[in-house]
Amino acid sequence: MESLVIEQAPEPHPGLGEIRVRVAAASVNPIDWKLRAGDLRQLLPLELPAIPGRDAAGVVDEVGDGVQGVSIGDRVFGLGGVTGATAELVILSAWAHSPDTWNDEQAAGAGLASVTAMRGLNALGSLAGRTLLVEGAAGGVGSAAVEIAVAQGATVIGTASERNHEFLTSLGAVPTTYGPGLAQRLSALAPHGVDIALDTAASGSLDDLVAITGDPTRVATVADHVGGQRLGTHVVNAENDSTLLSAAAELGRQGRYTPRIEQTYPLERIADAHAHAERGRTRGKMVICI
Repeated sequence: MESLVIEQAPEPHPGLGEIRVRVAAASVNPIDWKLRAGDLRQLLPLELPAIPGRDAAGVVDEVGDGVQGVSIGDRVFGLGGVTGATAELVILSAWAHSPDTWNDEQAAGAGLASVTAMRGLNALGSLAGRTLLVEGAAGGVGSAAVEIAVAQGATVIGTASERNHEFLTSLGAVPTTYGPGLAQRLSALAPHGVDIALDTAASGSLDDLVAITGDPTRVATVADHVGGQRLGTHVVNAENDSTLLSAAAELGRQGRYTPRIEQTYPLERIADAHAHAERGRTRGKMVICI
């Protein structure tokens, strides 16, 4: 944590197809603290010093060549590079207009979580009328997946620790605990069985999820890439996709998806925010207000 310091950096400028945003808030994602801790050195080598942060929300203040449909002064949220978002200015390559129904903190919490959740859900096919299990349903991606799946007509069962069960109910999910005995608990909650499952937790449960749904192609993971490849489930990463961000924003306008924020921190307390996120068991997102 002592490696996180606040200092001046050169002003970035948008390239082709990019915009620059004056940041109101940026969210904290697992990739941020994993990169900071050096866990992803092999996969994503970083040039240091690096500014943490993958997604942010704020007001457009510079527009690159080839960009249409957005103007200086518009409220937007979206995704930039692997780093760079927790700053006064960020370059975004994928974005959508922030719905009036979301404040800046909620918009900041939507980018990576909604895109990751939607790509995981899309891998599982049509959701309407199906029973979906979301493993790790109270976290940033999990809580987004619950609301988005409910909006698409799924019956959602979500796993979380007991203190988060009321929270899951408020999102529209049927809550249960994770861990040993999941299949037995589910047979009581979903007598007709679970059709599909989305793992957002990497808790080592993928084998169970495949057994519960009966087929690895009925399971998607956004968290356990090694296990997913071993078992043949869908393995999904986030992508900078403006179409998915716009779909999330539209659900926001309809009041059917509201990014859940557990806690906000001022920029000078970014180390505390990272420590909180790293402990896990969060309910929604940690957000840094710039």
